Amino acid sequence: MQWNLLFFANSALLGVGLAMDAFSVSLANGLNEPRMRRARMSGIAGVFAFFQFLMPMLGWVCVHTVVGYFSAFERFIPWIALVLLCYIGGKMLIEGIRNRAGEDAEEEAAKGLSLGGLLMQGVATSIDALSVGFTIAEYDLSMALVSSLIIAVVTFCICMGGLILGKKAGTRLSGKASILGGVILIAIGLEIFISGLIG
Repeated sequence: MQWNLLFFANSALLGVGLAMDAFSVSLANGLNEPRMRRARMSGIAGVFAFFQFLMPMLGWVCVHTVVGYFSAFERFIPWIALVLLCYIGGKMLIEGIRNRAGEDAEEEAAKGLSLGGLLMQGVATSIDALSVGFTIAEYDLSMALVSSLIIAVVTFCICMGGLILGKKAGTRLSGKASILGGVILIAIGLEIFISGLIG
């Protein structure tokens, strides 16, 4: 993989797709605390961004320490990326379409938000990003770090937007956010798969 526009675009789109769960929870957090100060908003968005940075790197390290010894495994990476991202994206898409009481659960999670509760939200909304370590397995360490950092920055911005919208408009957009995130993740999975077959 090379440092090119496609690398940065894919990283940013991964960030958008993966941040949709955190965006939905941020909407609920904003709704729960309509007088939330900017410093607290930045702290909440920062926690989500940190976990969205950490999880892909943990996945990348796992691939390169456990699976990296098997060179035959490399040809399966596009297939794994396709399956994982389509699974995650499909799940988000279905949940967004069905709108299964997700908004109620997020509002419940936002009530009495403590540091422990925020950390749990951060892990819960970023656990899907662990599989991104498999999709960026072909990157070297510096590219994986930059890609994860881009994902984190995008997540921070989206979560800040979610907190602001939550303070103003509530959680009406959360179902649509899940649908958008699912579509983006599926599209990225297909792009990685097709690029892997062609390359």
